[in-house]
Amino acid sequence: MQIDMKDSIAQAAKNLVINKGVKKLTVKDIVDECHITRQAFYYHFEDIPALFRWILDRNSTQILTEAQTMKNGEEKLRYLFLLAINSLPYMKKGLETNYGYELEQILTQYTMHLFEQICDEEGLYRNCTRFDVNLILRYHCQAILGLLRNWTDADTKNLDQIVHITYQLITEGISPLA
Repeated sequence: MQIDMKDSIAQAAKNLVINKGVKKLTVKDIVDECHITRQAFYYHFEDIPALFRWILDRNSTQILTEAQTMKNGEEKLRYLFLLAINSLPYMKKGLETNYGYELEQILTQYTMHLFEQICDEEGLYRNCTRFDVNLILRYHCQAILGLLRNWTDADTKNLDQIVHITYQLITEGISPLA
């Protein structure tokens, strides 16, 4: 029952941001949209950024589970790119709200976490210190987020090439430390 209420709250927030174009998202807007009390919202979430974290956490867990079925790292990276491209219209609307900065920070953290897991699974950068690995992954994380921030239709047409080059850059250790 608790998960169902969290899902209802999350769906109300998504509806407000995506379908109704709300720029200044408030708890009042969310509780009015899903017909609950403020206390019910705060019972499930500390604040709106906590709601965003919960939504992304659920999605990232599902994404990681599905990505683990892929046969290699390049296929996983392509899958992640496709998910990101399909989410772009929604994410851009979310970033335009008054919680855009917080949402961008959360997205960066989750992208970094996904990269860390792929890096560990693929056994990349074994000869690097943890500090070096963190810097390399931050570098690639920001590069990919930058690509996605300015994604074009031409990029979508060249997705396979972009994924291949990006995967080579990551796995061959081409980084600020190379």
